[in-house]
Amino acid sequence: MKSRDAAAAEPPRLGALETQVMDVLWDYGPCTVRDVIGYLGNDLAYTTIATVLSNLQRKALVTSQKVKRSTRYAARIGREEQVATIMNHALDTSRDRAASMLHFMENISEDDLELLRDHLRRRDDGNRS
Repeated sequence: MKSRDAAAAEPPRLGALETQVMDVLWDYGPCTVRDVIGYLGNDLAYTTIATVLSNLQRKALVTSQKVKRSTRYAARIGREEQVATIMNHALDTSRDRAASMLHFMENISEDDLELLRDHLRRRDDGNRS
């Protein structure tokens, strides 16, 4: 059973619209509410996106900065860091971390395996210096 600290470390869960808004911030950088609506290309209400951004800020995924009469929102962490956090949490919740990692490795593409091999080789070569 996991401790309270491990449960507290769980990355925030994102709804479909929250994920879309984060994708906009990751792809285009800091945006106003109107910018986000424009990038999403949907008929979304201003208040809906403002609420989503407020929720993302509460989840510590977004920062805001007042610029003149509007507010610009930016992702607090990068997409890759968020994905790594989710992956680490998934491994932390496994009863057998090693087995989970090995099972994952058995199912990744040959291209991904080569990427991992290259990274490990470069890391190991750097440690020998």
